[in-house]
This record gives sequence, structure tokens and C-alpha cells, in this order.
Amino acid sequence: MMRPLLFQQTFTRLCPSGCALSRRADRLRVSSVMGQVTLFLLLFALVVSCSSEPEYADPEAYEKTEQLQQRYAPLFVGVWHTERITDKLRFFERLVFQTDGKLQGVRKLHTRQLVTIDGEERYTDWEEVEGLSGAFSGAWRLRWERDDNGVGHDRIILSAGFENAGSGYTAYSHNVPFNFVNDNLLRFSGLMFSNAGGWTEYQKGNAEPSF
Repeated sequence: MMRPLLFQQTFTRLCPSGCALSRRADRLRVSSVMGQVTLFLLLFALVVSCSSEPEYADPEAYEKTEQLQQRYAPLFVGVWHTERITDKLRFFERLVFQTDGKLQGVRKLHTRQLVTIDGEERYTDWEEVEGLSGAFSGAWRLRWERDDNGVGHDRIILSAGFENAGSGYTAYSHNVPFNFVNDNLLRFSGLMFSNAGGWTEYQKGNAEPSF
């Protein structure tokens, strides 16, 4: 009857901590495996989510944007120009809309002031507006979106910076309505001026400023 107790005491003396260390190592191996499995599942979920079709908050806006692009984007592609001359402002702009969504352009802007000298009104010399004149490049795209009242509008998004990075100004950072486009005429809410209807009109074709 004393032999089992003697065996237990002998075993404890031979392996007082080795068995505990073995069990601890087993637990660590299991924990490591579980961690690797968890990491794999997280990475798999990330890959699946990235490869899935994107979800849109407003499916109607997405669908109408696609229709807008298909219908009007080909008409935008090409070279357009506009020019406006008043007593105090001379403005010329040429825009090149490319099929890949890139935008190239050049702008020339001059201003002058009406001053009184010795009781006589006269205009100062024309001066180029530094920082708002020169060549620029960027991107363009069309988008249909709702206003604050829930009414949908066709819009053009223009973003471009002057190639002279030291100008400190952007040429375009606009999300504005566009009104009309065909093979000869483009009309959208412009940057510097507008006609009586509130639109800036661009003519199709290359041109140079008259001033």
C-alpha cells in the first residue's frame, strides 16, 4: 500500500518542475497557433473587403453620375477657350480636357484701375495679376449630386495647380454646375466672370489671347 505513495514522491523528486514547464510550453504553442490563425482570418477579411464591389451611400447619384459621364464626357474632351475684356479687366483662358481625366490649361489675367490725378480721371496701365496667371494642370470629372434641398444637379469638378509652384494659388478647386455642352459651346459656372444667365461660355478650338 506504500508503493504508490513512494512512486509519487520519487517522481516528484525527479521532475519537480519539468512537467509544469512542459505544460506551460504546450499552452504557449497553442496560444501562438491561435494568434496566427486570428491574424490570418483578419488579413483574409481585409482582402475580401478590398476586392468586393464598393458600396455607395446614394446608388441613384452613382448611377446618374455614370450616365452623365457616358453622355457628356466625350463632348468635353478637346481644347476650349474664352476671353472677356472690360474697362478694368482682361481675361483669357484655354482649357484642355483629356480623356483620362487630366486637365491642362493656361490663363492670362490683366487688371487696371480708374484713378483721379489732378482732378482728371484716367486709367492706370494694365498689370498682369501675379499668382493667377500662367500654365496649370490638374484633373476634371463630371458628377451628379443633390443640393441641400435634395434637388439633383449636373456638376463639373475641376482641380488644378499652377505649374509655377511658387505662385501660392490654385488655378481651380471648384465643384460647380455646368449648363450645356455640344461640339462648339461649353457653358458652366466660371471662375472670373459670367454672362447674364450666370454662366461662363467657352468656344471649342485652340486660340491665343487678343491682348
